[in-house]
Amino acid sequence: MARLSGQTWAKRDPEPPEGHAQAAVSVVLRTTDELEVLLIKRAESERDPWSGHMALPGGRWDVTDSDLADTAIRETAEETGVELRSRGWHLGRLEEVSPTSNRLPRLTVVPYVFGVPRQIAASVNSPEIDSVMWVELSTLRNSDTRGTTTIDLPEGRRTFPCFQIGGHVVWGLTFRILTGLLQIFEGS
Repeated sequence: MARLSGQTWAKRDPEPPEGHAQAAVSVVLRTTDELEVLLIKRAESERDPWSGHMALPGGRWDVTDSDLADTAIRETAEETGVELRSRGWHLGRLEEVSPTSNRLPRLTVVPYVFGVPRQIAASVNSPEIDSVMWVELSTLRNSDTRGTTTIDLPEGRRTFPCFQIGGHVVWGLTFRILTGLLQIFEGS
């Protein structure tokens, strides 16, 4: 945690590129026997470009949100029942990411890192979510967990790096965010 809290964070939300909507996700960490991160599996939906994907809780900025950190906090409560405003503490922000595929929405996603007490539980709290799971960071660091996944896209099949966790594949934006988090903890 000291490495994460030692990072330099801008106080203001980053400005998105021209034409990009803004979104925020929560990287929720808790310490039980080990440091764990909260992941969600999105429900299957034809309207969701990330339908069925493993992800971090979060979503698009809303005009009622005071800033993107508020977006991450609101969305996490709506999706998982984890109340970061009253039961968590803000640890910092990771580098923003955007989809690389032209078929996905033009979106800039800002990941905010929060710590929660060890007794915090998460649950499916929204029809947008299929399941929730806590994953130990040591599992993400394990080379046996890393691999590739091949995804059928309109432009053809592509291979992406991923984490393979308990029958689930974590790739794309979530893989990139979690890889950035691991680099901080590894001192890279």
